[in-house]
Amino acid sequence: MSRNEAISRIESYFDDGTFKTDLARRVAIRTESPIPKSRPQLYRYLIDEISPYLEAMGFNCEVFDNPSNDGGPFLVARRYESGNVPTVMTYGHGDVVRGYDEQWREGLNPWLVTEEGERWYGRGTADNKGQHTINLAAMKTVLETRGQLGFNVVALIETGEECGSPGLKDFCATHKELFEADVFIASDGPRLQPDIPTIFMGSRGVFNFTMTIRLRDGSHHSGNWGGLLANPGVMMAHALATIVDAKGQILVGAWKSKPMTNSVRQALAKLKVGGGDGSPEIDPEWGEPGMTAEEKVFGSNTFEIRALETGNPRNPVNAIPPSAVVHGHLRFVVGSDPEIFLPTLRAHLDDHGFDMVELEAEPDIMRATRLDPDHPWARWVVKSIEETSVHVVAVLPNLGGSLPNDVFADVLDLPTIWVPHSYAGCSQHAPNEHVLAPTCRDALRIMTGLWWDLGEPGTLAK
Repeated sequence: MSRNEAISRIESYFDDGTFKTDLARRVAIRTESPIPKSRPQLYRYLIDEISPYLEAMGFNCEVFDNPSNDGGPFLVARRYESGNVPTVMTYGHGDVVRGYDEQWREGLNPWLVTEEGERWYGRGTADNKGQHTINLAAMKTVLETRGQLGFNVVALIETGEECGSPGLKDFCATHKELFEADVFIASDGPRLQPDIPTIFMGSRGVFNFTMTIRLRDGSHHSGNWGGLLANPGVMMAHALATIVDAKGQILVGAWKSKPMTNSVRQALAKLKVGGGDGSPEIDPEWGEPGMTAEEKVFGSNTFEIRALETGNPRNPVNAIPPSAVVHGHLRFVVGSDPEIFLPTLRAHLDDHGFDMVELEAEPDIMRATRLDPDHPWARWVVKSIEETSVHVVAVLPNLGGSLPNDVFADVLDLPTIWVPHSYAGCSQHAPNEHVLAPTCRDALRIMTGLWWDLGEPGTLAK
């Protein structure tokens, strides 16, 4: 039995339709974690779908309730072979965002996998059911080919990632003994380009907060009161103009990212940002000046307005609104302290005369993490992937988006490697979410080779 035979078997798994069948079965389970009534489906996904699949591979599976009342259950699955082989921790999330069923294009259903050319549509195909389906199927193929994995595994599947992973940090901190491992290897997020194998070793953090101006109860006729009553929408616009300029540059000094290290800058210099067909065109003049596109999205902090409302946008009337609200957030890199974000914004707004703006931070903060691109495990993963792929691997010091990687890197103290199987134009979190079939097939090959290599004698960990 050989590495090439295992890769050939995983190719057949994709080509004969079994991968699509497995994925469709999982997509059909409506695991919408932002909807409280979907909680039974979260348990169903772990108990009826993933656990039997892993138990057939020799895993011991246990489903745990979440220590947070707002979070979904966790599945911890362990497979032990020997004390003399490496142990890998892997991860996935079985929950998805809301389906937004009525917003999908005609002919598409978020709970059915629909194939149109190279695109396979369905909620969770990209985020994250398709990605952990690829990793688990590749592991199963190595086991069937070699008769053993050659390494130990602990797998964690959560069901609250789309709500900010409530309870995940407390759960892992309380049960650290369950997650003793040598390395963390999992999949989420997009490749740099659809056809370019990619790894990243961390993620930007995310800090969400709300800005509110409340001036009075009720709206007042603009003809009678215009010019006499302060307009909170106008005031909020000017408050925002002190935070970020017209080209997206952050104006709050304490919010700016620290200078990049040479290793990070060198890694980013080898990359080319782009989401593939259907992705939006980059606005070259937007964001922090003097940075490349790659440095902006992977190496710096960015401020975004998630939502802004004053009055009634759906049914506007000729009146002065009583309030205005902005939901904003910062994506931030290693070296930024999220604990100072709100206090420094408070001081900044007060200095500019906007003491009437109320500030409130959301409780869950995903902190920034980054493993050095020269770390031995990162180099090992790159070498394995490049043995399988015809492409040079794109190495990102961290993902531009945010993941609960701080739990694995900081709480569990593991070197973390992510091998994403989606692409930036996949419409995750939006209607018409999809994966690309060629990317999935390539990812199955890559992960089969990686798991095979992990089980070979002389792997780093032991």
